[in-house]
Order: sequence, then C-alpha cells, then structure tokens
Amino acid sequence: MFSSARLDLAFHALADPTRRRIVERLARADHPVMELAREFSISQPAVTKHLDALESAGIIGRRRSGRQRICYLRPKALESSIEWIARCRRFWNQRFDALDTLLAESTSAEG
Repeated sequence: MFSSARLDLAFHALADPTRRRIVERLARADHPVMELAREFSISQPAVTKHLDALESAGIIGRRRSGRQRICYLRPKALESSIEWIARCRRFWNQRFDALDTLLAESTSAEG
C-alpha cells in the first residue's frame, strides 16, 4: 500500500526542476553541498533549502566527511512513487485496451 503523505512529500520535492537536477546529479555520484552550489550557480543557502526538501522526502541523505557535508541519493525512497505511477499506468492501459476493443467491435459491426 502507498503512504499518501510519503508520496505527497516525494512528488512535492520532485516538482522543482532544480531538485530533479540535483537528484540526477546524485544518481551518478555523491557530492559535497558546496560542489552542488557551484554546479547549479545558486547560493549555498538556496542549495541547502532544496536539499532540505529532498531530505525531508527521504530521497537524499547527508553525511559528514571532515569539514564537508556529502549528499547521496536514497533510491529506495523513490520505489513507492515508481510503484504508484506503474499502478496508474496499468489502470489507464487497461482502459485504453478496452476502448480499442470496443472501437474494433463497433467498426466490424458497421462493415
């Protein structure tokens, strides 16, 4: 079963294009916060705000390494979102298949 609150957090976090780009970057490798700030040409506080939203949704984590805060992706956190989307896709595919069948039957009855 899907946790509505968890899905809401994930979709809200992923609604922002900068956050999606951060997730894409972290999917390739872990990055320090300051490096992300340079890569995205936004201030460190702005990056931190985006990271807070992603971390609140459980999509990323942060750990200390010396003086740096390293960000990493938590791909399992996206599984419930992926499952929800797959369930919606199956639902609509079934509906479209039923419509195709109905249209095919209607066309052959006319012919």
